[in-house]
Amino acid sequence: MRIRVFALSAVIFLATSAFIINDDKKEIKWLSIEEAYKLNQKEPRKIFIDVYTDWCGWCKKMDRDTFSDPEVAKFVNENFYAVKMDAEDQDKIILAQDTTTQQMLARSMGVSGYPTIVYMKEDFKTIHVVPGYQKADAFLKNLESVLEWE
Repeated sequence: MRIRVFALSAVIFLATSAFIINDDKKEIKWLSIEEAYKLNQKEPRKIFIDVYTDWCGWCKKMDRDTFSDPEVAKFVNENFYAVKMDAEDQDKIILAQDTTTQQMLARSMGVSGYPTIVYMKEDFKTIHVVPGYQKADAFLKNLESVLEWE
C-alpha cells in the first residue's frame, strides 16, 4: 500500500512539475525597465521593450496574438529581457541614478506610435525601433536578427 501511495505521489509531483516548467515557457516573463536594468548588471542580455498605451487596440492585439504565441514566449524568455513600458506613465523611475519616467524614456527612444518595439543592446543602447503591429512569425524573425547585432 505504501508503495502505491508513494508511486501515485511521485506521478502527481512529476506531472505538476512538468506543467509548471512548460507553463513558464508559454508566457513571456515581463519585467519593468528597472528590473531589466538590475538583472542586466548580473547577467547581460539584449532587451526588447514593448512600448504601449492602455487605449491602443493594436497593442492589445499584439499581446493576444503575438506575445502569447508559445514559440515567441520560449525564444524571448531564453534570449532577452522583455520589458512592458506604458508610454503615458508619468510615475518616477530610477535607472543608474537618473530619475525619469516611462513617458520620457519612450520619447527619448523616438517612439511616436503604438505599439512600438525597441530593441536594445546589453549596454542599454538602442539597436532598432520597430513601430506597428507584428505577427508572431515576423516578430520571431526580428528577434533572431537582433541577437546577431554586436
